[in-house]
Amino acid sequence: MAHAPPYPLMIGPIHPALKEPTMFKFTMEGERVLDVDIQPGFNHRGVEYLGMKRNPLQVLHLAERVCGICSGAHQYVFCRAVEHAANITPSVRGDYLRVLVAELERIHSHLLWAGVAGHELGFDSILHYTWKVREDVQDILEIICGNRVNYSYYIFGGVRRDVTPEQVEKARKIFAKYRKLEDTILDIFLTDPTISHRVQDVGVLTKENALKLSACGPLTRGAGVKKDVRFSWPYGSYGDMMDDFKVVTPESLGYKATGDIFSQVVVRLVELFEAIRMCEWVLDNLPSGPITSEPNLSALLMAKLRMAEGEGVARVEAPRGEDIHYVRLKKNKMELDSWKIRVPTYGNIMSWLTMFKDAQIADIPIIIASIDPCIGCMDRVTLVDSGTGRERDVDWAVLHDLSVKRSRGLMP
Repeated sequence: MAHAPPYPLMIGPIHPALKEPTMFKFTMEGERVLDVDIQPGFNHRGVEYLGMKRNPLQVLHLAERVCGICSGAHQYVFCRAVEHAANITPSVRGDYLRVLVAELERIHSHLLWAGVAGHELGFDSILHYTWKVREDVQDILEIICGNRVNYSYYIFGGVRRDVTPEQVEKARKIFAKYRKLEDTILDIFLTDPTISHRVQDVGVLTKENALKLSACGPLTRGAGVKKDVRFSWPYGSYGDMMDDFKVVTPESLGYKATGDIFSQVVVRLVELFEAIRMCEWVLDNLPSGPITSEPNLSALLMAKLRMAEGEGVARVEAPRGEDIHYVRLKKNKMELDSWKIRVPTYGNIMSWLTMFKDAQIADIPIIIASIDPCIGCMDRVTLVDSGTGRERDVDWAVLHDLSVKRSRGLMP
């Protein structure tokens, strides 16, 4: 029997299955995906350029708006990059509180992802349940930081606000509530036969491809790669936790790391409850002392940041994966001389090319959602031909030459 000829299927840049604008050009045979071409670039906001027009204190507020879900992670890593460049050492208590909020953000992000995954699979009851559960961690963030989103909590040298005994008590009650729900949430996602059928052996990223394509976060750990900045390059108080916590892979719950979406579900669910235990660990071991080593912001800006000169690079393990910020400061220059952001989605987006191979049309939404993409974080540039005003494609060699030219232009 003759097969139907391949045909194109366009999804995007605006589509109900997409939460942000991206263009997918699929080559289909019947309902099977043969190939895919991904075209981002519809959501470029010029964040780095805007940051280079502001001083570091002003960029703090811009950094946490790189992403709405990982707002704390971006402000955290930006603080650390500037601290490296300006030789600022955060206070010990501030380091512990930074990790507390980072893990609270991981809890809310993983619960949000679980709800979106349920929605893409057609189970809106899961979406409603997980997002209802997520309200509790948002309440903790509001209690500690003052905001549910864009916490404005991190500052050079530590954090802006301390925790009170009353806040700690409220947080502990919510953590206890979450731990009682652990078996229920694991049962919903890991034992339902319909969910298993929809995510097992779907969107597979092999360990070899995860390493070759430089994937990060739960996506790469689902493939069995033990890559987690919190443990491979400890920062904050994570170094003190090394004896009590380990990198999470599907084997942590007794499953084989196949790299499919089911493996990602396992990793995120285990990390969710590990993050709760990490928060409790921080509260149990929270040292006394000041919450910041730089309490006078005016003196910090004028005396240290204005007179600082040098480069700083920092990494944190955001909920989606490794988040990297690079900054360069010049003496007597109030604005950042350079700011470069490498978000987790940038490292993960190429994995789609292998994950979509031989998938079915019905699997496209959950494969897209599985890497938890944040296109607004990732988009950096769209090349436009100055003569025609139209977007243009470039091959690898041209892109490499442009990158080298740009890098040399940044050199002091």
